[in-house]
Formats: sequence, C-alpha cells, structure tokens
Amino acid sequence: MKPMVMHPWDLCETDAIKLQQQLASKVIKQDQFDNIIHVAGVDVAYSKHSNTLVAAVVVMDACSLQVIETVVAEDIVQFPYIPGLFSFRELPPIVKAFENIKTTPDLVVCDGQGIAHPRRFGLASHLGVLFDIPTIGCGKTKLLGKAEEPGVKRGDCAPLLDNTEMIGNVVRTQDHIKPIYVSIGHRISLLTACEWIVKLAPQYRLPETTRYADQLVRKALATYIKSEESGEWKADY
Repeated sequence: MKPMVMHPWDLCETDAIKLQQQLASKVIKQDQFDNIIHVAGVDVAYSKHSNTLVAAVVVMDACSLQVIETVVAEDIVQFPYIPGLFSFRELPPIVKAFENIKTTPDLVVCDGQGIAHPRRFGLASHLGVLFDIPTIGCGKTKLLGKAEEPGVKRGDCAPLLDNTEMIGNVVRTQDHIKPIYVSIGHRISLLTACEWIVKLAPQYRLPETTRYADQLVRKALATYIKSEESGEWKADY
C-alpha cells in the first residue's frame, strides 16, 4: 500500500499543528466502504535503551479473526514527545509497515484516538487520510472530553463530549469490565465504528486487532534489543 497523501514529517510543533488543522477537514465521518473482509490492527512500541521504535500491522479475517498477514518495521524517533502530536512520532514506521503488506485491509483499528482529539485529528484520522482507508480510533484512555459511565453490559455505550460536541463513545466490550474509548478515524460513522469494536472483542476488553498488534511489537522489540549488540536487526514475523 502506498499513501495517497504525502507530507514531510520533520516539522516544528507549530507547523505540525497547522498541518493537522488542514488535514482534519479531509476526514469523512460517514460509512464509505463496501464489504469488510480484512481488518487490520496497528501498534507501536518504543525501546527504553535507544531512540528506536517498532511498528506492527496485523491483518485478520474480519469474520473468523484468523491472522492473514503480519508486518513489522522499525525506525528512529524523529519527533519530540508532544501531547496531541503523537502521530508525527508513530506514523513514519507505521507507514513503512503498510507499504510492505500484501493484503490490503478494508478497515484499520488504531490503538489511539481518531477525532477524539483537540484538533479532531488523532493518529487514526491521520492514518486514514494518508491512505484514504476506513479507520477507527480505539484508545484505552481518553485524550479529552467528558462522559458518563456506560451500562455494565457488553455493547453498552455513553457519549464522549467535548463541551457540547460528541467526539466519540465510551464502550463496554465485556460485562463489568473497564470500558474503552472509540472514535471515528476516517470513512466510518461512530455507530458502525462501535459495532465493529464490539465485534472484534469477543473475549477480552481490547479488540483482537489491537491485542495481536501489541503482542507483535513487544516480541519484535525484544528481538531488536537482543540484536543491538551484534549490530544486526531482523524481524521475521
């Protein structure tokens, strides 16, 4: 896969914010896709011993949740840690990983925010606009907004509000388990996004796409750390 939108990554904070504001206008908040056959999850892990980060993409069958393909890519951190601008740190290796996958996903679930973001352009929206692909933001914690606690049953939701604007839902994926935060990324409605997150989380709090991508980056990062002394890096997953 190749990005449909290209832009530089070595930006100062002010220019990065301006770019977010510009690209946020391209986010589509309605369902705009055909059948969802393959769904992907993405995650990024950071090395505590160097400025290396590792990204993983896992592609699954949307019905059986069987893994179809995985790709790992590593990169060097090039953007500082600034809340609200995480996509500028994490997307470069994610883009590298997407460029190497052979199975094009119909939907991508990101471990992060979509429009539930100060400028309505979190990592999920950024990735969706770059590749013009349906994406969902699915975060373990919220970045901003207020919400009531949803009901205790699987599938129960409560609106996540920034002042009076609805920017996502707090979703209970398992009975009596801590909820997660779901928002539109790109080319999907909030209702459909929440339905997919519940469907992709048949047993655990987090969707299988996120769980598997997290396991993959942790394993790849551990392999990378062990190989640092030898000066060789090879991920084979």
